[in-house]
Amino acid sequence: MSMSTRPQIDVAVLMRKEAVQGPMARWQAWRWVLADVVPNEAGFGTAPRSLRQTETESLWLYPGWPVALFTDDAEGYWLNATSPTPCYFVMWRLIDAEDGSEPLAVPQTVSLSYHDAGRWLDAQETVETVPAPADVVAWIQGFAEQHYVPEEKKRQRPQSFQRLTDRFGQPVSVSTDSKRKGARPGP
Repeated sequence: MSMSTRPQIDVAVLMRKEAVQGPMARWQAWRWVLADVVPNEAGFGTAPRSLRQTETESLWLYPGWPVALFTDDAEGYWLNATSPTPCYFVMWRLIDAEDGSEPLAVPQTVSLSYHDAGRWLDAQETVETVPAPADVVAWIQGFAEQHYVPEEKKRQRPQSFQRLTDRFGQPVSVSTDSKRKGARPGP
């Protein structure tokens, strides 16, 4: 049985825990940020791991994140590819460590679609971006050009040319005379 395969690349996500500088450090000593998204390599293995731990930062590698393209989201890729800074969108969450140590920032999904990022942000998720390399931008732009069909803009008639109707849909006329039917007689 042959399965249709979606265009896909595999990436690794790098998350960095860094010391907060300045006045904010009074409330929060550390913060997590998206450090980078890089092509996945077999040498990365499959398990997340700490790459570097110093007094001021911690760098974690999360390998093996598939980034697939879906034809029904071609507009989202087109919006990203044609933006001033096309990027990867990474949604991540703070997850409590199993050993009871500090929580870790763990990627939940990676996308190249503006629509995905918008849905995640609407759901109050943490979404960060890093610029996508030129070859990835060319890849999504080619996909979008192949699958995205912009909706034709229908010209709307200006409101001033619309026929007036009452609440029942019956045509009405507007008069500019000062005569009013049923007006009260003067004193």
